[in-house]
Amino acid sequence: MNKINFLLFNTALGLALSQGVAAQDTAAPGGITSPVGQAPVEAPPEQPEVQAIADIGGVLTPRGRLVLEPSLQYSHSGVNRLTFRGVEILSTLLIGVFSAEEAERDVWTAALTGRLGVTDRLEMELKVPYVYRDDTVRATVPTVGDDSFDIDRDLSGNGLGDIEVTARYQLNRGQNGWPFFVGNLRYKSVTGDGPFDISRDADGIEQELATGSGFHAIEPSITALFPSDPAVFFANIGYLYNMSDDVDTRLTDELRIGEVDPGDAVRLSFGMAYAINPRASFTLGFKNDFIGKTETEYFDDGTRVTQSSRTLNVGSLLLGWSYQLNQDVSVNLGLELGVTDDAPNTVLTLRIPFGSNVF
Repeated sequence: MNKINFLLFNTALGLALSQGVAAQDTAAPGGITSPVGQAPVEAPPEQPEVQAIADIGGVLTPRGRLVLEPSLQYSHSGVNRLTFRGVEILSTLLIGVFSAEEAERDVWTAALTGRLGVTDRLEMELKVPYVYRDDTVRATVPTVGDDSFDIDRDLSGNGLGDIEVTARYQLNRGQNGWPFFVGNLRYKSVTGDGPFDISRDADGIEQELATGSGFHAIEPSITALFPSDPAVFFANIGYLYNMSDDVDTRLTDELRIGEVDPGDAVRLSFGMAYAINPRASFTLGFKNDFIGKTETEYFDDGTRVTQSSRTLNVGSLLLGWSYQLNQDVSVNLGLELGVTDDAPNTVLTLRIPFGSNVF
């Protein structure tokens, strides 16, 4: 495998959502042998973790190698909506009122991720995020008659996010034309402040923003990677299971929240990686999360009511660039462009992994 293909292969292995895979079980650099009478085969350079797209794991870390990866992610979502409430008699004759809403959401996430190669086919990962959020909402709400009033709110929140632990295991060697398969298991904790942990006023309106989901989650998934010179194709399918919880929180004197069951999600992603030269590569892909309804139990003046949210379809186009500075350091930039109404407009992530041998 020449240097270009080696880089391409490592890059594509780092493109399956929260996944990874170890390189084929070949001799280590320096231990590669060649048939008698032929020049020694040049060993490909060892490479650290390559991550060109946000929230996408990379090639499994070799046994005894530790990778520390600082990252910074920026996410922006915007809604500009004009809603008509009334009766449409003709296409040009509307009887009713209009309401306008504009909302902007910005999220900054700084994280430190550590990955350790336990064996050549097993990797453990720990991610510790710090979250800063800022929301701006401006709305015009109609009232009785021709009157209306404006709502203008600015909220922010910052603090420790939800810490995540992930295990990845390479299931096969990818021989005889088979793709590589990797099994993955991710656990998300509740170390961040959830939506029911933040402060609210007497009317139950939030006064700050949450930095975590507030619910434990487990995500099993499987990744397939297929090298096909000069590209490597990847695909992933996973199921995100959000555990229900009896919140038992009183929002107002009359309203109390009971059990909440967050919607689970089916997660799909696929794409392709391509090496430009031995140091640089780019990736192109697509991911889609199908999120189910959230069931919320609440008690209004003692009356039990169950409410369901709508389902969500979060689809994004993935673009990524990676550049290998040296054997132990690379720079990775990922961009997500939302293509469905429920997806963030843009997500930009910068990651710089540093690798070293610890045993």
